[in-house]
Amino acid sequence: MLAGCDTVVMNPSGDIASQQADLIVSSTVLMLLIIVPVIVLTLVFAWRYRETNTEATYDPEWDHSTKLELVIWGAPLLIIIALGALTWISTHKLDPWRPLQRIDAQRPVDPKTKPLVVQVVALDWKWLFVYPEQGIATVNELAAPVDRPIQFRITSSTVMNSFYVPALAGQIYAMPGMETKLHAVINRAGVYDGFSANFSGDGFSHMRFKFHGLSDAGFARWVESHKASKDELTRAVYMTLEQPSAREPVRRYGRVDPKLFDAVLNRCVDAAKMCMNEMMAIDAAGGMGKQGLAYLERKPWRDTERPYVATALCTPDNPTGSPLLADSQSAVARR
Repeated sequence: MLAGCDTVVMNPSGDIASQQADLIVSSTVLMLLIIVPVIVLTLVFAWRYRETNTEATYDPEWDHSTKLELVIWGAPLLIIIALGALTWISTHKLDPWRPLQRIDAQRPVDPKTKPLVVQVVALDWKWLFVYPEQGIATVNELAAPVDRPIQFRITSSTVMNSFYVPALAGQIYAMPGMETKLHAVINRAGVYDGFSANFSGDGFSHMRFKFHGLSDAGFARWVESHKASKDELTRAVYMTLEQPSAREPVRRYGRVDPKLFDAVLNRCVDAAKMCMNEMMAIDAAGGMGKQGLAYLERKPWRDTERPYVATALCTPDNPTGSPLLADSQSAVARR
């Protein structure tokens, strides 16, 4: 009551978040098994052996008790073992990368159920959500059907952020050039808050969005309403969108470049840059060596004289180095 806010972390609407809340309660109770007796005994000892209590036993020669030692060391040891076992089990059971095994405590996931895939990009300072199967995208608005597993694929455009919907599941980091995953499910319809839980600059405080838990029919209507939008999220539009801005309103795109997320992940939305997966494919094949630098087409990074970025690899079939190699396999094959 004094906090002035609802305890959504301890009373969430998603099964993963509920299991995490149960883990917090269990861990707290186990630790209180030691903390509470110690506090009580501290008060009891202070009162019983106060200076004015002449009836208390005074034994200045006492220095050891086997029974007392067993209690002092045995009880904390058992608590540590229990906490360790609980942590080990929950760490694997609630691994964000692990596909869901259940919808809630009473219902396992139907093996035939296909999870809803949502691609998440943390921008400065807003959130981009791409629904590849539905072919739509939104800015600062997220929705999913109730009781359907969700697979989030998460990355960032520039700096580290943290994707967090307290009612749904625990937070997980979004990092540029890397993909993290989060599997979750929402069990109750409603509108929930989502935000970044990692400071990322000037507009961080307003990097928030709404998550809508909808019925299957409601989600279908939500998708159709977004498809009606005439706006298309192309690479050129994305490059404008990723420029730093705060307090961005909800935006909806009825069509999305299907390769946009992979381009964001591989740091090559700008088609003039070589993708990270192409670079890694070259490295995996043994690299190009110092002499190979002569066969790279380069351009200044962000219109500065230095440093440079690789834009393409010159090959016999592609002597000018432009356009970029189609994919990482062609990079290895041509080398």
